[in-house]
Amino acid sequence: MKFASVASGCERWMAGATVPRHRHAAAYAAIVLAGGYEESGNRGRFRVGPGDVLFHGAFDCHLDRFGAVGARIFNLVMPNVIEPRLTVAHLPDADRIVRTAERDPCVAAETLLAEAASIHNASLDWQDVLAAELAEAKTVLLGAWASRYGLAAETVSRGFEKLFGVPPRVYRAELRARRALARVAGGVESLAEIAADTGFADQAHMTRAIVALTGAPPTTWRRSNGFKTADR
Repeated sequence: MKFASVASGCERWMAGATVPRHRHAAAYAAIVLAGGYEESGNRGRFRVGPGDVLFHGAFDCHLDRFGAVGARIFNLVMPNVIEPRLTVAHLPDADRIVRTAERDPCVAAETLLAEAASIHNASLDWQDVLAAELAEAKTVLLGAWASRYGLAAETVSRGFEKLFGVPPRVYRAELRARRALARVAGGVESLAEIAADTGFADQAHMTRAIVALTGAPPTTWRRSNGFKTADR
């Protein structure tokens, strides 16, 4: 299982750069200091600019496209978080968070969560509408969904994959595995109960999905008491 690395600190991206779909094992916040970019991932599609921050959960999958001026970003790793409460937010003083992180990343993370103001991400296209419905754990029949929007099923599948990096069925499967992982690591329910409640055929099916997502089985995550499911 190979994950993309992420460490607290600044990074610069050239204009027009594209980062193919990838997965980080650690949760982190990406604070935009200059420029901007578009990200499409497990939590939707977002366009962010200076002062905005994108929160990523553990094992989040996404791809990034940088615009005409590129971007300067400060990544702040947030240990022991599986699913952050916030997704996209704005900071009144991003530079102050960065200065704090250079002295004490833990204090910076706490300050970030206290000061970040959540902002609404309006749907950008039909792909975003579909991603939102898949994220709500709805039963989405692709053919019927495509007909409702006057599209061919093949167009929907190809168009979604072009924007998000995977077809709708893979996107839905990843979201289901992430929901199950958060329940496994953050609660005391039986694994069989979680599997049934999150839409898996059985516990073995859920186990395979979580291993594919994280590289470790649910029993390992159940023992990982240091993980939490929200940044509170």
